[in-house]
Amino acid sequence: MLKIAVPNKGALSEAASGMLREAGYAQRSDSKQLTKIDPDNEVEFFYLRPRDIALYVGEGTLDAGITGRDLLLDSHSTAAESLQLGFGRSKFRFAARPGTAEKVEDLAGMRIATSYDGVVKRYLAERGIEATVVRLDGAVETSIQLGVADVIADVVETGSTLRAAGLEVFGEVILESEGVMITREDADERALEVFTRRLQGVLVARAYVMMDYDIRAEKVEQAIALTPGIESPTVSPLHREGWVAVRSMVQRASAQRVMDELFALGARAILTTDIHACRL
Repeated sequence: MLKIAVPNKGALSEAASGMLREAGYAQRSDSKQLTKIDPDNEVEFFYLRPRDIALYVGEGTLDAGITGRDLLLDSHSTAAESLQLGFGRSKFRFAARPGTAEKVEDLAGMRIATSYDGVVKRYLAERGIEATVVRLDGAVETSIQLGVADVIADVVETGSTLRAAGLEVFGEVILESEGVMITREDADERALEVFTRRLQGVLVARAYVMMDYDIRAEKVEQAIALTPGIESPTVSPLHREGWVAVRSMVQRASAQRVMDELFALGARAILTTDIHACRL
């Protein structure tokens, strides 16, 4: 039975459990539940602190897990990222009071407060910058006001929290993070093959829609150029002479534009339907 770690709280928890349900796996119904066995799929899920998941997987206690890339890199775990999951995206940036620093090189000799000391230390070491990294748990915005640090390094979404604290971001992005599937170094890839394929299927189903439309036969090549699909579209003759029906997978983000272009080309009965599951 596979042993898989899932975040037990926060935004990653909800998104991870939602993806697993879409992939056909049973998930806990009570947030206090620490484990969940899915006997039909031969998987046991362990609900752990997101920050601890990489450590458990890296030590070989669990076969795989879902966590944030930032937490994986911060943990110094030997676990490896094996699949990007597309949720929980965030950027990690430096911030300080205006005039404190403009570029990364200005950090030399400064005190940097962060909850991700592993990420920051690695970033500074790769650039040969010597600075003092102060690890704090939780919000770090007040550390400058309290005299603990000169600069902070934290997750930045809208930047409104930083501006409220009188801080502004500077320098390049330290890290772009998102939810990822991680595996241990000696993971049995064959044992994880089905689990990985199911998650990949969810990602594809979320990113694409199925598009059907009718088009005159002489314009089918132009239409297919707009809807090439992942491998190749299905083209079937219609009872109406000179017309064919086309079915193809189209990226969800561009579906409306493609429908407009097909209509202008002469296509009719253009429909899109959601894809709930797939295997490619």
